[in-house]
Amino acid sequence: MSTSAAGTEPPGAPAAPSSSAGPVPARPAAGAVVGADGRARCPWGLSAPEYVEYHDTEWGRPVRDAVGLFERLTLEAFQSGLSWLTILRKRPAFRSAFAGFDPAVVAGFGPADVERLLGDAGIVRNRRKIEATIVNAGAMLALDRPLPELIWSHRPPQRARPATLAGVPARTAESVALAKGLRAAGFVFVGPTTAYALMQACGLVDDHLADCWVPRPSE
Repeated sequence: MSTSAAGTEPPGAPAAPSSSAGPVPARPAAGAVVGADGRARCPWGLSAPEYVEYHDTEWGRPVRDAVGLFERLTLEAFQSGLSWLTILRKRPAFRSAFAGFDPAVVAGFGPADVERLLGDAGIVRNRRKIEATIVNAGAMLALDRPLPELIWSHRPPQRARPATLAGVPARTAESVALAKGLRAAGFVFVGPTTAYALMQACGLVDDHLADCWVPRPSE
């Protein structure tokens, strides 16, 4: 869920495709914004009630369990080309449709399940993304080390929080390496931009702005 070029657009907003060879669009120089409660937040964190909750309690907090990481990897892939708010509002339906993101169950989905999911208006009905989720569940089960170990091995050194959205990257060398590692392990529909959004969402990096009230994770 990476910040986009729109100053108040939330993490996960449509970004340049991860396969693009062109330059990443410049980020606006927008700093933290004080809300009605007197707390300064990243600009996107005030744009909808769902974002306030997600920004304050989840985004950037470390996620180290395998199911939690599989869920977020899946949702980042489904978000591609869409607003993150769409995914956030549909998350309960995604959890129901994909068996709580239990990889052992999802890996066993067959053609009938794909058709069932394509008929489920509660989720994003995209055949490529649905099929990618099933492939990724199988890849996760086939890993020679736990998914959390694979993902967190690409955590970069801690850096200062960015002062404005202009200082938030869309991808980094570490996200390029993470995407490459996931693809080498059989995962699909994951590129450096999606990988960086995953890193932001799961606390591998802390991209809350410098003046944002949310404290750094304790670890």
